[in-house]
Amino acid sequence: MDETPFSRVLRRVAGLAGGAAALSLPSIAWASEAAPLLDGRLMGPLWVVPFVGILLSIAVMPLAAPHIWHHHFGKIAAGWGLAFLVPFAVAFGPGLAAAEVLHVALLEYIPFIILLTALFTVAGGVRLKGALVGTPMANTAGLALGTVLASVMGTTGAAMLLIRPLLRANAHRRYKVHTVVFFIFLVANIGGSLTPLGDPPLFLGFLKGVSFFWPTEHLLQPMLLVAGMLLAVYLVLDLVLYARDEPPPAKTDGVAEPIGIEGGVNLLLLIAVIGAVLLSGVWHPGVALPVFGVAVPLESAVSQGLLIAVTMASLRLTSAHSRALNGFSWGPMVEVAKLFAAIFLTIIPAIAILKAGTDGALGAVIAAVNHDGQPVPAAYFWATGILSSFLDNAPTYLIFFNTAGGDAAHLMGDLAATLAAISAGAVFMGANTYIGNAPNFMVKAIAEERGVKMPSFFGYMLWSCGLLVPSFIVVTLVFFI
Repeated sequence: MDETPFSRVLRRVAGLAGGAAALSLPSIAWASEAAPLLDGRLMGPLWVVPFVGILLSIAVMPLAAPHIWHHHFGKIAAGWGLAFLVPFAVAFGPGLAAAEVLHVALLEYIPFIILLTALFTVAGGVRLKGALVGTPMANTAGLALGTVLASVMGTTGAAMLLIRPLLRANAHRRYKVHTVVFFIFLVANIGGSLTPLGDPPLFLGFLKGVSFFWPTEHLLQPMLLVAGMLLAVYLVLDLVLYARDEPPPAKTDGVAEPIGIEGGVNLLLLIAVIGAVLLSGVWHPGVALPVFGVAVPLESAVSQGLLIAVTMASLRLTSAHSRALNGFSWGPMVEVAKLFAAIFLTIIPAIAILKAGTDGALGAVIAAVNHDGQPVPAAYFWATGILSSFLDNAPTYLIFFNTAGGDAAHLMGDLAATLAAISAGAVFMGANTYIGNAPNFMVKAIAEERGVKMPSFFGYMLWSCGLLVPSFIVVTLVFFI
């Protein structure tokens, strides 16, 4: 019997899921070997060149050589990965190189991709039906709703759930780039600052002993201030641009599709995704699966297995026709998977150098956040934020969390302003670049697939520098000085 498009997709996802699951199983041959540790004190700033290279490729090549980039971005990303890995293996030995790759793959990249795939698949199965019209008030209300939902279902979950309805509501409009940019600011980043579910840095803090609702209590006012300023600016800007737009085309068939939700089962599956993520944070059996010398915690393996099962269930329970009407395709997910594979690999030396603290090549950055032995909240806010704009904001949060003492009880008490600064910097400033937080790039890719000509890497930074940075200065003056 001929395969349907749905069954082909299901078979491919099953193969990927099976491969990821296989990597989560213990290996007898390598079980007794412990992974060596990389000492960041031995690494100079030149080791960061491949990471800068992949960032510049993402920034420049879509403009300078769009045809080459579109057809070969995976090869270019792999080239930068090898530009780091080959010299690293020569300088530090193939054993350490293999250990670092396996560590990043098993503990960071594969869990990251499995979670993103689950959220992308489940949220992509929810279709909001009806005559949606992107007026300034409706768009502003949608951005505000997404900002609230981001702390409940995570920035990635909220972004993937709402970006397609927003694009469909604004499909008739000439000016819509600004709406997607503000969506990245608010829904994909700033809105996720109130709970550990919102953004990975806060989840790490939760694992380190920070109370679940501590971010709600201490980041609510900074979040409301930034979100309020951005929503006000957006409403004014959208009112101006809406006046210049052509009116939406009138329906000629006299038939209006009623407002409703198709694929509602995916909303239940979204709750299951949240539960699987929480499970890995609250259940600690103390058992690890040795995989090629890397100890994979049992809770992580179980969580990944549950996420794979949820992904498969979403594909099985959602009709292919409904996904097609929703504009769902695997292109954005494939692009994110390839580019972030190179980013996760080339970021290894940057994170190692930061972990070396004042003894590393970036020691001046670590030392600058303290004055006379006391932490400076404003310095922590900007140091954590600027690095989170270009590096993975989760380990960056953890580095400055430890720099400030690493004692959750002390940080939540006497150093509450410092912990709030670290948390806000990691979450808020992930919006400064396309790579600051995973959903940023995914939203960009989905928008471009739907015909929206998004700003380049540096073009987007003009938006963030012009709108976000002034709001962050206000937050600094009000809360961290």
